[in-house]
Amino acid sequence: MSKPSAIVIGAGIVGLATARALATRGYQVTVFERNERAVGASIRNFGMVWPIGQPTGPLFERAMLSRSIWKETCVKGGIWHDEVGSLHLAYYDDELHVMEQYAAINAPHRDCALLTPAQTLQKAPGANPNGLKGALWSGTEMIVEARQAIGAVARYLAEHHGVKFYWNTAISQVERSTVTSGNKKYHADQIFICSGIEFETLYPELFASFNITKCKLQMLRVAAQPDNWRIGPALCGSLSMIHYPGFQSAPALADLRKRYEEQYADHLKWGIHVMAAQNNTGEITIGDSHEYGLVHDPFDKDFINQMILKYLQTFTSFKDTRVIQTWNGIYAKMTTGQTELVADAEPGVTIINGLGGNGMTLSFGLCEQIIAARFNTPDTINNKGHAE
Repeated sequence: MSKPSAIVIGAGIVGLATARALATRGYQVTVFERNERAVGASIRNFGMVWPIGQPTGPLFERAMLSRSIWKETCVKGGIWHDEVGSLHLAYYDDELHVMEQYAAINAPHRDCALLTPAQTLQKAPGANPNGLKGALWSGTEMIVEARQAIGAVARYLAEHHGVKFYWNTAISQVERSTVTSGNKKYHADQIFICSGIEFETLYPELFASFNITKCKLQMLRVAAQPDNWRIGPALCGSLSMIHYPGFQSAPALADLRKRYEEQYADHLKWGIHVMAAQNNTGEITIGDSHEYGLVHDPFDKDFINQMILKYLQTFTSFKDTRVIQTWNGIYAKMTTGQTELVADAEPGVTIINGLGGNGMTLSFGLCEQIIAARFNTPDTINNKGHAE
């Protein structure tokens, strides 16, 4: 009996996660990518697998499933990863109060704790000690170097799961079980569109019918730190707490938000909250900002980068702060509060899109759940939700 077949369009993180979930269930998977390698939002991010940003419940569980798949893939594929955890740093009492509430509510459900200043500095040499009141520790976060990891995952899927990749191959038409690129046609039992560009161009009316927008973010990279010095966990200023829905469980967050709306009005206008993650070479990725709309100015705004860097100094103390790169990325986001868009464009054609800024954190888990729900027989999944 021949294997069932699937075509995946897009070799970013959503496409790779879909390809993996199908391949582990016995599908012969072919991935089409319009560029010679993934060059979109999947490589233009912190490389953070970030469960702390998700509220306790199904989304946190999805993030942890995603993390477990990331780890398994990295270990088997020889991909650098750092299970370093994260720290949100407090320099005001109201920030610390939110962290206290968060830890009290969530500690029974996840690895998190409130740390004293001394405990914080012991964990994080990169934290600014001046005025530090404490920090929220989370042990669930993991860092990869997205620029290398995305390509490495594709190679792993090809070598270990037989996934076939067509690079530099744009799909111009999809019709039920057939995709067309130039004068060539390819057939499969199932087709998954996991690239925002293809969604928008192949099904423009369907794209326009959804409450979907795009977010442009600006990011920077700081030079490799001298003598292999490490900053410790991923570091976050407290502005991040009003950005991620995981913190909404803390009642004191509302009052903190009011202060920030006065003190950091311009930061909130441009969607700025600041985080730092260190890669395997010692370089530190810094960001970011959030501008929403279907079309964006392709040019970066220097004042946004300067606001990010100035706020960074309030909670970090690095050995070398030289900026060596700046860039921007754009991803799709639902305007309704939905965490993703999964839609059947036509029979046998599924669109997976709109994960917002959570692609690295949720894609592996989301696509595992989607494919498991659609194509698993009862005995193909073990009690952890992974395909045997």
